[in-house]
Amino acid sequence: MEKRGRGVKSSLIQTPNQSSQQAPVTPRKERRPSMFEKEAYAQILRERLRESVHDVQYVEPPFDDSIADIGKEWKSALAKLKFANSYRMEPLKKFQAHSVQTKIQQILTESLKDVKYDDKVFSHLSLELADRILSAVKEFGYHRYKFIIKVLFIQKTGQAINIASRWIWDVAWDSWVAAKHEAESYVALALVFALYYE
Repeated sequence: MEKRGRGVKSSLIQTPNQSSQQAPVTPRKERRPSMFEKEAYAQILRERLRESVHDVQYVEPPFDDSIADIGKEWKSALAKLKFANSYRMEPLKKFQAHSVQTKIQQILTESLKDVKYDDKVFSHLSLELADRILSAVKEFGYHRYKFIIKVLFIQKTGQAINIASRWIWDVAWDSWVAAKHEAESYVALALVFALYYE
């Protein structure tokens, strides 16, 4: 039988002869610095880029100053006009439907007085008219209004047509206008929706 007690295991006890046969102590590795420590991020980057070589031989400037300006013009054309928050809940100038309707009616009669119905021509003409109406409405100077323009050409073939639009808007400030031009073979209808953007 074995004696159980608080004895120390014999394998842990060292004798003077065993101490000389110990394995050589290996040097401890240095801990890698954390990127959140001070000055450590630059050191990590230096270590990673040590083996890579970055040589730039020559960068050719643009041939002409006008070529460099093309990019600036293109970016400025794409930039949207951003409004700062004015905390105004109502426009400075309310949308006046009657004056806009008169202007749109004038544009339709001038543009379509001698035009015959042709579906191929009207596909391009509707876009041109919408752009022209939009620029005319913007000349009135209604600030913080967004405009939606619809131009429809309907051929007269003895049929009836119903056009419906639904919007969620503020009844006090948002509005819409319709103008119509009628010829022998078609009807042109222009719709302008003005939405106040707070």
